[in-house]
Amino acid sequence: MKPGPRSGPRRAPKKSPGKGVALVLGGGGLKGFAHIGVLRALAERGITPSVYAGTSIGALIAAAAAGAMPVDDMEERARDLKRRDLFRLNRMGIVLDRLRLPAIYLEAPLRDLCESIVPDMTFSELERTLLVNTVDLQRGTQIVWGLPGLKNVRVADAVYASCALPGFFPPGEVDGRPCVDGGVMDNLPVGIASLGMEIVIAVDTGSSAILTERDIQAHGFSAIYMRAATTMMHALQLAPLEHWAGPSMILIRPRVSHIDWFSFSRADELIEAGYRAAMEALSGFESCCDSDSGIFPRRTMHVTVDRAKCIGCTLCVALAPQVMMMDNVGKAVPWTPEVEWSTADGDFVQHCPTYAIKVTPVGEVEMENQPESLETPPLKTG
Repeated sequence: MKPGPRSGPRRAPKKSPGKGVALVLGGGGLKGFAHIGVLRALAERGITPSVYAGTSIGALIAAAAAGAMPVDDMEERARDLKRRDLFRLNRMGIVLDRLRLPAIYLEAPLRDLCESIVPDMTFSELERTLLVNTVDLQRGTQIVWGLPGLKNVRVADAVYASCALPGFFPPGEVDGRPCVDGGVMDNLPVGIASLGMEIVIAVDTGSSAILTERDIQAHGFSAIYMRAATTMMHALQLAPLEHWAGPSMILIRPRVSHIDWFSFSRADELIEAGYRAAMEALSGFESCCDSDSGIFPRRTMHVTVDRAKCIGCTLCVALAPQVMMMDNVGKAVPWTPEVEWSTADGDFVQHCPTYAIKVTPVGEVEMENQPESLETPPLKTG
């Protein structure tokens, strides 16, 4: 039986801009500087979040925002940050401890950075609600500091732990718990941040690849590790977004896939990318306010399959049965040539092993090898 069209979001009374808004900032290394541009766009639109939540660098910037740091100051700090301010090899530990070494970089530089940016207070002392996503390394469980019962700890301690990418920086102790980067389990904690909210604004900067397959092995351990981490974060993000049943969400994915996770010379470009992506996504804020669920912005997309390239592997059908099917000669075809998608849809396209599936925004020329678009899924033809 042919699946019917995906039902649109239900209608609800119009919401007030800024009322009951949760801002969720994902991890992604220095790509997270794009979050600063998003904050500027929100300020220009007069949208003040009620809740700030984040993972890794998203937690750092969310904490700065919750502490009322001006966006201009954030931009200046981003531009001034140098590699030596963050990465200092633990040379003595490498020599003496070898395999027992908890991380290759020293804790102090990252710890000092967090202390210089984050308010020197506990979560309970903050005037704004802040949620910092981490993973309890001992128990292997997610723990979000700032939730009820988890507020009487220093914000800086939780933020350091959220930024402590395993293997790169030592775990951080928070209330006696050894904690690491929350992206290990949930890089974009929209579920917990959405409770009691009317709208969620989520910013994803960390789930897109930074190198092509033919390059990855030539770039060494760090590049391979970060590609694996990126892939893991992206996969973990798919399920909650695909089955999203929370309040209306604006999902912002700045075009930053071409920039390395730890590029210290492109702060302005990253900030601008975040600003442009946010302004475009927020142009549909009213539509989001008029709905009580769904992911926005939404756009009509044209799906085609190059039959000469299609090998009939059925992977696209397994991943997206509501969009794709197999015809009577074993070739993949879309159920309908046009579908309405948000930025969370269409991940199956990049999994095609022969790059046979193409996606085109209706009314625009076909896109080739563009992994991210301001209004379309982060896809390359595939």
